[in-house]
Amino acid sequence: MTVGNYGAAVMIIKTRVFELCAGRYQNLSELALIMGLSVSQIYRVRDGSRSINHKFIVGAKKAFPDYGLDELFYLDNELSQGNNVETFVIKRYNHVVEQFASLDLAEAGRQTATRS
Repeated sequence: MTVGNYGAAVMIIKTRVFELCAGRYQNLSELALIMGLSVSQIYRVRDGSRSINHKFIVGAKKAFPDYGLDELFYLDNELSQGNNVETFVIKRYNHVVEQFASLDLAEAGRQTATRS
């Protein structure tokens, strides 16, 4: 188990995005473009040198809109034993997706208003 600076367990979030990418996108560069991230960030997350952040989660939903967060992300097995941790992470993901959806709707409204 990974322990943070204050002795608390650190949640390690993993992704299935790279497995799902095969057959849907030509390469990781195309995936990065669709996700709105740099190619280097995609590669760093894949090799584990960068953790998954808010932008990566939002980008994953852009690239795989038909998948739920529980299908795109999961907790490291050793850390997912407590339901409290899983509940917190699922609530956080849902919050991020709600923010993304509201931004998307606001942008669509602005585009409609400028066309009128």
